[in-house]
Amino acid sequence: MTTTPSPAPPFGRALCAMITPFTEAGALDVDGAQRLADRLVSEGCDGLVLSGTTGESPTTTDAEKAELIRAVREAVDGRAPVVAGVGTFDTRHTVELALAAEKAGADGLLVVAPYYSRPPQDAVEAHFREVADAAGLPLVLYDIPGRTGTRLEPETLIRLAEHPRIVAVKDCSYDFLGAQKVLSRTELAYYAGCDEHNLALYAVGGAGYISTVANVVPARLRAVLDAFEAGDTPVSARLQQRATPLIELMMSAGLPGAVTAKALLHELGLPAGPVRAPLRPAGREAVDRLLAAYQEFVTG
Repeated sequence: MTTTPSPAPPFGRALCAMITPFTEAGALDVDGAQRLADRLVSEGCDGLVLSGTTGESPTTTDAEKAELIRAVREAVDGRAPVVAGVGTFDTRHTVELALAAEKAGADGLLVVAPYYSRPPQDAVEAHFREVADAAGLPLVLYDIPGRTGTRLEPETLIRLAEHPRIVAVKDCSYDFLGAQKVLSRTELAYYAGCDEHNLALYAVGGAGYISTVANVVPARLRAVLDAFEAGDTPVSARLQQRATPLIELMMSAGLPGAVTAKALLHELGLPAGPVRAPLRPAGREAVDRLLAAYQEFVTG
């Protein structure tokens, strides 16, 4: 029996949900964003996702989002695709952001389910189709019901997969069975959006990950997928397990990923800056725990 090789993921396998660096005064740090983007790509990220949850998109302006795309695109200089978060709770505004991102040079769009108003599934589907019809870029649909209040049901994703520009999903649904149902019935590239699922989803046919933790350990997270690709499943599993304490502290210890990633990047002397209100910086005790977990992971 012969099998057809899976198509290459549209944006690579190892993607970073990049933070948005700010100056100490709270302005967009364009130079810092370029330096961080260059480091991430140089250390193994196939692609960068801007202005997502980790990128503090609710508190950046439309102009800042476009400026960030231009700056990062210049910094990576064709070495990695740039995917721009454009999702809002307003379809019209989302379309405007999608067109602006395309004009600024993005290679793809990350579009979250409309939040707060909690539209029914037919309205959610119409929202995504309108964005996909308006822009000329491929879309990654972002399923994160814990933040939006609205799930992208598997049947909705299966229908949306018929659209030629809807090519991928960032999955933060915590519904592993639902993800496998969509994988089995579509050609959507499924990216783990929760770092604890990076290997598990990849092992059942996922495309890779869009990771917050990759802001601080890009090469070590990529090594998990590389070992699996090389056929060394035990090594891949051990590498994923070794990352678990850091993943838990960064993503599941009560602080948002933008806060924990920026705290660690600051401790490592890398571009980060403060978070914008209503987020607050991590306290010293939390920072010390993060740094200890990081050091144990990278030296163990």
